[in-house]
Amino acid sequence: MSGVGIILMGAGLLSASGVCGCMFPLRSLAGQRLATLVMALGSAFGLYGIWLACTGPGPQSIQLPWFLPWGSFSVAADPVSILFLVPVFVIPTLGSLYGWQYWKHSDHPQGGRRIILSYGFLAGAMALVVLARDGLLFLIAWEVMAVSAYFAATAEENNPDVRQAGWVYLIATHMGTLCLLAMFALWRHATGTFALQAVQAMPEALAGSIFVLALVGFGFKAGLMPVHVWLPGAHANAPSHVSAVMSGVMLKMGIYGIVRMTALLPLGEAWWGATLLATGAVSAVVGIAFAMGQRDIKRLLAYSSIENIGIVAMGLGLALLGRSFDKAELIALGLGGALFHVWNHSLFKSLLFFNAGAVIHAAHTRDMDRLGGLAKQMPRVASLFFAGAVAISALPPLNGFAGEWLLYLGFFHGLDQSLGKSGAAVGLAAVVLASVGAMVLACFVKAFGSIFLGSPRSDNVRHIKDPHQSMLI
Repeated sequence: MSGVGIILMGAGLLSASGVCGCMFPLRSLAGQRLATLVMALGSAFGLYGIWLACTGPGPQSIQLPWFLPWGSFSVAADPVSILFLVPVFVIPTLGSLYGWQYWKHSDHPQGGRRIILSYGFLAGAMALVVLARDGLLFLIAWEVMAVSAYFAATAEENNPDVRQAGWVYLIATHMGTLCLLAMFALWRHATGTFALQAVQAMPEALAGSIFVLALVGFGFKAGLMPVHVWLPGAHANAPSHVSAVMSGVMLKMGIYGIVRMTALLPLGEAWWGATLLATGAVSAVVGIAFAMGQRDIKRLLAYSSIENIGIVAMGLGLALLGRSFDKAELIALGLGGALFHVWNHSLFKSLLFFNAGAVIHAAHTRDMDRLGGLAKQMPRVASLFFAGAVAISALPPLNGFAGEWLLYLGFFHGLDQSLGKSGAAVGLAAVVLASVGAMVLACFVKAFGSIFLGSPRSDNVRHIKDPHQSMLI
């Protein structure tokens, strides 16, 4: 069997994991553990399929007829797909193991089946989004992903804050989907097909319209400003292992969509890259500025995700400018730095959300002003949070520094008179990235100090300890 076929099997097992877990009584832990086992098996299949797709000969694609009168069931695994698939097959499985103690079915009988079912469908749908090579199949997988994330994030539906955050997310994600429907309608008008294949020529106005719709539609999912409105509430109020998947993996589906569509469109104008560069810069600066003002640990991490998505968008904007001006080094450094940061963010932000969940699970509060001194009671959590904080602050030698260093090199290479006004924008982007780095460092020094250093600031944090081994793993 080809690599893409095995990846599809892995995606199917991810989706089926929740169904398997629902075959047991409401309070049964056996269902929860079976779901994790099936999800781990799906991840193993997916990662093995990725290895085969990387090393196997010939095209890694499958195309089959299906029940709709348009398009076909067309999937493929190319290098871009593979890069985005790796976090899909790693992070949700770790979150499922984490949930054994963090979200026991015996403690949440009403929401247990809901979260385990939607969590599995969310992971499987994300894999299919990345594999889809037909516009209609892409939209179906996209909608399953969006709805599954809603049900997973609102498992505690009796809480009014959770319900409000869920409705805001649902409205925002479908506003983005409306833009994507219009985008694929224009795509079919321009190409005569829903097949996602590269186009050599297209009227500039039509290509520009598709780009704008892609930026807005996928920007809703990625959390780019100003269409980020759903993100802080959803990430803060979702169970922490769901927040980790939404931030570490699902946001990247928006980035994937932008990368995929801009790669399929013919050579674009300079304003494409400049727009994405400016949008990313605003998202990065304003996102981390809001994060610095938060007392809620999960809202801080949510706004920090907006900042990191902004950094990725800045790299993609640099790559598009390099494409417009035929500057290969800008394409390599911009796209390389952006995609490397996709991986990096999926790792350190998931780590931070898992750590935040461990603190909340033990202290029963998200308010950092009511914590303090936890390094003595939770030394392992403190050490892991510190590692994540160093990485997200882009301090050497960890991965956050390595990814952003590529972007710095790209911005410095962009200080070229041949780029005209765009060269000045690239230079300004380097200043923005440096300023954001200083703000991130200040933000996470404050967060680590408030949570783990000093003396306990409330009685309920004096006798807590490190969480169960499954959460630490």
